[in-house]
Amino acid sequence: MTQDSAAETVRLIKKYPNRRLYDTCTSSYITLADVKQLVMANESFAVVDAKTNDDITRSILLQIILEEESANVPMFSAEVLSNIIRFYGSAMQGVMGSYLEQNIQAFIEIQERLLAQSKHVYGKPVGPEAWAQFMTVQTPMIQKMMNSYAEQSQKMFTQVQDQMQDQVYGLFSAFPFASPAKEKTHKPKE
Repeated sequence: MTQDSAAETVRLIKKYPNRRLYDTCTSSYITLADVKQLVMANESFAVVDAKTNDDITRSILLQIILEEESANVPMFSAEVLSNIIRFYGSAMQGVMGSYLEQNIQAFIEIQERLLAQSKHVYGKPVGPEAWAQFMTVQTPMIQKMMNSYAEQSQKMFTQVQDQMQDQVYGLFSAFPFASPAKEKTHKPKE
């Protein structure tokens, strides 16, 4: 697929200075709720500022998340949001974004497998009511599984961090400015 054909499949939405969103595909003005429906339908789209032509898709998606967090049962606690904010500007910002993206993708894959298994068992897709009942029963098990996954991820990250630290100390140990603190920790006990 060429870059031009990929660009043609993306639905273009323009945001005008009057804060209105214009869907160029349907030639009509739309709301954030309509954009949310595009997201829910897995439809590819981009939102651009009509005046500057800057891509503001992320900004619009963040507005949708803000509305959802304000209107319904929030997904994020104040503590989680505070922790996310603390990552901005830190050396770990890029790592955190990638980590969240990979974990959300893993969760989506788990959800898709559960849906496929339920379709295989019942011979048809499970309706929203049945799925809600199933999730009510399975939520503790899924939370336990996700907690176990998070613990394993934390252990692996700690191991990688320790290995990297040992490699850095090994690399710099030949230099006269090597840290005496590390040398003390590796001295054999007398």
